[in-house]
Amino acid sequence: MYSTYGSNDLSTCESEPTNKKKVIILGSGPNRIGQGVEFDYCCCQASYALKEINYETIMINCNPETVSTDYDTSDRLYFEPLTEEHVIEIINKEKSNGFLFGVIVQFGGQTPLKLAKFIHENNIPILGTQLESIDLAEDREKFKNFVIKEELLQAESGLARSESEAIEIAKKINFPVVIRPSYVLGGRAMEIVYDEDHLKKYIKEAVKVSGKDPVLIDKFINDAIEVDVDAICDGSEVFIAGIMEHIEEAGIHSGDSACCIPPYSLKQNIIDEISKQTKKIAFGLKVLGLLNIQFAIKDDRVYVLEVNPRASRTVPFVAKSIGIAVAKIATKVMTGLKLKDLNLNKKNHKLYSVKEAVFPFNKFPNVDTLLGPEMKSTGEVMGIDKTFGLAFAKSQFATGNKIPKSGIAFLSVKKEDRKYILKIAQELKKLGFTILGTSGTSDFLNSSGVDCKKINKVMEGKPHIEDSLNEKKISLVINTSQGKQSIKDSFSLRRAALTSGTPYYTTIAGANAITEAIKSLKNSKFEVLALQDIN
Repeated sequence: MYSTYGSNDLSTCESEPTNKKKVIILGSGPNRIGQGVEFDYCCCQASYALKEINYETIMINCNPETVSTDYDTSDRLYFEPLTEEHVIEIINKEKSNGFLFGVIVQFGGQTPLKLAKFIHENNIPILGTQLESIDLAEDREKFKNFVIKEELLQAESGLARSESEAIEIAKKINFPVVIRPSYVLGGRAMEIVYDEDHLKKYIKEAVKVSGKDPVLIDKFINDAIEVDVDAICDGSEVFIAGIMEHIEEAGIHSGDSACCIPPYSLKQNIIDEISKQTKKIAFGLKVLGLLNIQFAIKDDRVYVLEVNPRASRTVPFVAKSIGIAVAKIATKVMTGLKLKDLNLNKKNHKLYSVKEAVFPFNKFPNVDTLLGPEMKSTGEVMGIDKTFGLAFAKSQFATGNKIPKSGIAFLSVKKEDRKYILKIAQELKKLGFTILGTSGTSDFLNSSGVDCKKINKVMEGKPHIEDSLNEKKISLVINTSQGKQSIKDSFSLRRAALTSGTPYYTTIAGANAITEAIKSLKNSKFEVLALQDIN
């Protein structure tokens, strides 16, 4: 077979005659924040799976830094932009010399998904989940109606196509709210908004990104646990590959949040309900292949946040965690094979796997390190061990973060988090840390029986916390903030922690995780495990 690299004249590209059915795989295009190597992995796995069951594979992608554009990954490579004009020309060329079984749009992220309508309108078969289902999941208005029809829970919300509509909805459901455009990846133009001025600033960009499709304005669920689910559906059965509990709270983009397989704190009845709802959504959307769902858990109630009828960036992590080639299985299902006929025995039952994001904050001096619904990470790592604490510790080491075993822990949290920080402070004290805090947190901890020294905020004058950070006197920072002014006031604190190389955590869930990691490192033997040994 031959590869075509940037050819403007496809008439010169001839393939060797074959009796195999052809499948075209659409890649993800150039790497960028929110769309990268995870989707390239899925595209490669699709090609390998199709070869195993005797299909001819054709890859369309245009990133020289990916494995999918290696000359030997697929039978044939078209190194072309993923635009309607280029894709249809390649498809017509392939159809002229053999039988085209179908086109896969599930594995390249949002880029090929946006081409699904064009491909469908040109009477080209799409393998797996069909356009109607893709549109139902991606269009915020249609999906909201689907959730109501299926009697699932969703946060109070409304749909807007203009600034005036958005303001009216936000006033009705009350701030804070989350802005969610349709058909986006990486949380582009998504934002947690705390007041009307903030809303006016962001809604124009959200409407622009969403285009003709509506923008969803939904009530932000404070202090909720977010859960990601990756599943495969063959039309009659659903295989739940992974239920991932986020370590950061709901509202932080899933690509930026650390997460754990299996869930490390959820009750079994909640896990069972998540499984039940995943199957209900998969069948209701008529999914064929991969499906990703994001849930939020608050007060033992399960809310549906988002459904993606495609591969998610968590697929490689899930595959390594459970020892099953998830993308390969999904590909075979899309060609008509059934889950019951494939090897789906999960491994690593007694191990925890933690995925952690890698951020480029030290390269950008004026960027806030506080996370939100728009993705900021540029990579990810994972840690695996027999306990959650050790697995989380390994994930932190892999990102280059230090884990202190003693020293001064600085705690400064919003009023709503004080009831949670007490237990963390008590645990850190037992582990040998000296506790330092700003006035509100310090007064609360001292009145609750935990010795906490007081230190000034920057605005309260020297000596203040940033001086101590810059002098590298602090070993650990736990700081939570909420609201526009509070976030603005604590910006310099987060930057000082970053530039001084001090490990910092901006959520209570993250604070609990690092405390558990410190305790595990002190009390357990740290060992290195190879993936080959645990699978």
